[in-house]
Amino acid sequence: QVQLVESGGGLVQAGGSLRLSCAASGRTFSSYAMGWFRQAPGKEREFVGAVSWGGGSTIYADSVKGRFTISRDNAKKLVYLQMNSLKPEDTAVYYCAASDRIVATMNPALFGSWGQGTQVTVSS
Repeated sequence: QVQLVESGGGLVQAGGSLRLSCAASGRTFSSYAMGWFRQAPGKEREFVGAVSWGGGSTIYADSVKGRFTISRDNAKKLVYLQMNSLKPEDTAVYYCAASDRIVATMNPALFGSWGQGTQVTVSS
């Protein structure tokens, strides 16, 4: 049982930065891999990135490699998505998710808990 709440979304100019946070509540947070996904209007939800339970391994979608960074602070039960060099195509609702696996994965079927999402809008 994990509850997730995203924050930090907003409106930003192209080339700018945002840092999303995901606050987790639940006694098993430290054992979960965590992921970020996003969904733009009229499009399917897509994988953004994920981090292993210990924070030592991260994976990213090709579209965000070199621009986005995932990190976590298990003591504070927080997961972050630092987004730099934002592009209009990054506009979407961003969701954090918790997996019952310990290894970072891009498979949404392995994420059993999802937050409500936070809107990120990047203007041209």
